[in-house]
Amino acid sequence: MIYETFSPQQTGQIGEELARQAVPGQVFCLYGDLGVGKTVFTQGFARGLEITDPISSPTFTIIQTYEEGRMPFYHFDVYRIGDPEEMDEIGLDDYIYGEGVCLIEWANLIREMLPSQVTAIRIEKNVEKGFDYRRITIEEEEA
Repeated sequence: MIYETFSPQQTGQIGEELARQAVPGQVFCLYGDLGVGKTVFTQGFARGLEITDPISSPTFTIIQTYEEGRMPFYHFDVYRIGDPEEMDEIGLDDYIYGEGVCLIEWANLIREMLPSQVTAIRIEKNVEKGFDYRRITIEEEEA
């Protein structure tokens, strides 16, 4: 599926709609350059899981865990991972194969550690179409 959005609110709404359909054990890989709207998308995703806590990027903590919604939400940002084995230290498998849903920013850095099938979400800008324009591609991805 390909979506085009023209505001941060629309970008968040796509995340919210996707999360409403999410089931435990799903892994979503979120790709996009810095400043493209990954956090806005993730905030919408959290709303779709009925999470009301403030959502921020876990850039320096690697993972933020939210337990209050309709299922646990594990939000990863692995941009600063120097070695994929660091993910073993935080118990990546416990999250991936747990009772919740994972959304992993910069997942390409640890792709070999993820299940063979994930849902890839790519967010791209095109300033020729407007400052707030985003193209969001959502597709199943197999390793």
